[in-house]
Amino acid sequence: MNIAVFGCKSTTKYLLENLENVKINHLITVSKEKSRKIDIADYFDLERTAKNLDIDVYHCKKYSLKNEYDIEFINSLDIDIAFVIGWQRLIPGEILDSVRAGVFGMHGSSMNLPFGRGRSPMNWSIIEDRKYFYTNLFMYDSGIDSGDILDTVKFSISNKDTSETMHYKNTLSMKYLIEKNIKKLESAGDLSLKKQLPFNPTYYPKRMPMDSLIDWREDIHSIERFVRAVTKPFNGAFTFIDDIKLTIYSAQILCMVEFGFEEKKIGEIVALFESGKFIVKCIDGLLLVNEYDLSNLQNSLIEKGKILKSRNIRKFTLNEFGKYDLEGEK
Repeated sequence: MNIAVFGCKSTTKYLLENLENVKINHLITVSKEKSRKIDIADYFDLERTAKNLDIDVYHCKKYSLKNEYDIEFINSLDIDIAFVIGWQRLIPGEILDSVRAGVFGMHGSSMNLPFGRGRSPMNWSIIEDRKYFYTNLFMYDSGIDSGDILDTVKFSISNKDTSETMHYKNTLSMKYLIEKNIKKLESAGDLSLKKQLPFNPTYYPKRMPMDSLIDWREDIHSIERFVRAVTKPFNGAFTFIDDIKLTIYSAQILCMVEFGFEEKKIGEIVALFESGKFIVKCIDGLLLVNEYDLSNLQNSLIEKGKILKSRNIRKFTLNEFGKYDLEGEK
């Protein structure tokens, strides 16, 4: 059985190294140089990983694979099954048609498909304070996350989950789904694929690094979730102090009691500790900032009385339920 993987991220690396009883023959990936040009989030150079696992590597000419050379070469590999893991692009129809058993990918959402297609679903799930996440193993077609479903895993989202831990859970779900279904896929028999629910699909919008700017006008619970949602492996939530970018990777609600800081300004640093951690006054409580980076400058700018500021915040459109997935948005 000739199995290929499309991927270029740390999730790809984990699955290549940890899949049991699944021999991967080919890796279609992106070179380090190309990843820098197109700024792939959480990119991982998989050359050494593939070599250690005796996997042939092909570095695509275009991340979209929409060029004659990529299509011709990949089709020449005579692939039986392909998995898309850590690859944020559609697979061209000419490649889909050439893979015997099909190309299978993962898409997760806090609601089952067709709700929550599109970009950054794990980030959005934390921002929206969702409690569950569905990871689907589905067959690729020409649409966006629109293919028929082979299998699904549902896991919980805790009030301590971050974008990192969500990636861990989702990666474990991917591993489980592939190992559970590999014999069925290799048999080339009836896969009993399930159609997505018969509702109008909704799509989450793409998040850009600039969208990680903290809005100090939000309530403290929303801010705390926001920090967890965009922390590593992403760029982290950020704000400005004296016009210098301050990135916040970890923060927690310290207390809803304000210890005499009621009259302080929103976004003001009201306490600074020997550890370097500091407290920010929010609308309805005190936020303890645990881990941060001040653009490689000395942390001497962190002082009591300094005001953390936001500017030019892009606001996303909400649906009728106050969530961010919209019909017809792609």
